[in-house]
Amino acid sequence: MRRKTFLFVSRKAPYGAGQAGEALEAALIAASLGQEVHLAYLDDGVFQLLRGQRPEALGTKDFTASLVELGEYDIDHVWVERQSLAERGLTEADLLVPATLLDRGEMAEIMAGMDVVVSA
Repeated sequence: MRRKTFLFVSRKAPYGAGQAGEALEAALIAASLGQEVHLAYLDDGVFQLLRGQRPEALGTKDFTASLVELGEYDIDHVWVERQSLAERGLTEADLLVPATLLDRGEMAEIMAGMDVVVSA
């Protein structure tokens, strides 16, 4: 059976509704089941990757430790939309994990090439 390619697209800020942590958890589960998992961060989702977050101040679960361990799950593709970073005054140096910056058109091509796209 062929491995499927999954793209988990995060567009929401990291804390509040809980979607960010749940999407990351689902991605880790898919990876642990042997699927090829990619992560994409667009819009306010780029805030999920920022260094120096302090979720304990909000009384919420810190999922950034899981981001640092993506390689342990064989998740090697983290895509970030370049325009989303720029629109929020951020740069690649602000990110907690290594990521490939893509323009909107390149991101659309990545999405089109996946078997499954999950947007959160």
